[in-house]
Amino acid sequence: MLTGQIMTQNVITVSPETTVAVAAKTMLDHHISGLPVIENGKLVGIVTEGDFLRRTEIGTERKRPNWLQFILGSGSEAADYVQAHGRKVADVMTRDLRTVSEDTPLQDLVATMETHHVKRLPVMRDGQLIGIVTRANLLRAISTLARDVTGPAASDEDIRARLIVKLMEADWRPNGLQVAVRDGVAHLHGIIIDERARQATIVAAETTPGVTAVRDHLVLIHNWPNVYTLSPEDQAARDRAG
Repeated sequence: MLTGQIMTQNVITVSPETTVAVAAKTMLDHHISGLPVIENGKLVGIVTEGDFLRRTEIGTERKRPNWLQFILGSGSEAADYVQAHGRKVADVMTRDLRTVSEDTPLQDLVATMETHHVKRLPVMRDGQLIGIVTRANLLRAISTLARDVTGPAASDEDIRARLIVKLMEADWRPNGLQVAVRDGVAHLHGIIIDERARQATIVAAETTPGVTAVRDHLVLIHNWPNVYTLSPEDQAARDRAG
């Protein structure tokens, strides 16, 4: 499946000169969490609900300790001020954008979201915005796949995509998460700092349609440097090997 098959078309956009208040109201009115920013027909940024978290109107502007502010320098403080007090979308929007094309396979789309920790990606054709794809689009596609293709008929790539999207929504997901699915068996790799995250990740995999078994390779990192514990499964395999 390709990005063009699941993307939202007729995207609602704003300009850099749009006020923060208008952009926030537009998101609320249309039940969306992000708006591409267009200037002279070109995509120049994106503004999301996350850009409104640190705002003086609601008393949530960032307050760093003096020692940290000294290390970061006055430039960081100035940027925080603009983020909290700026009145225009241009003041708060994200300019460093990741985009995809309508021909991007969903596997690559998910990998981009995962690698860059983004929830939405503009879809471009010849330098023009033609759509946007969000986690909600992916979840709708996966819901359809789950109804139509389940059990042994599901491909390993379908299963992997479903599992990754499910884990992307979780704050407890392992760092450096890597998922491989072979013949329905999900292999989980990554780093955790709490054993409860291991169980949650395993449960997420076990309850993903098409998964027949789970292999746990998650590594537990302890509170002090350079000390780690293999997964019980990997430790048992090492013990058996001698």
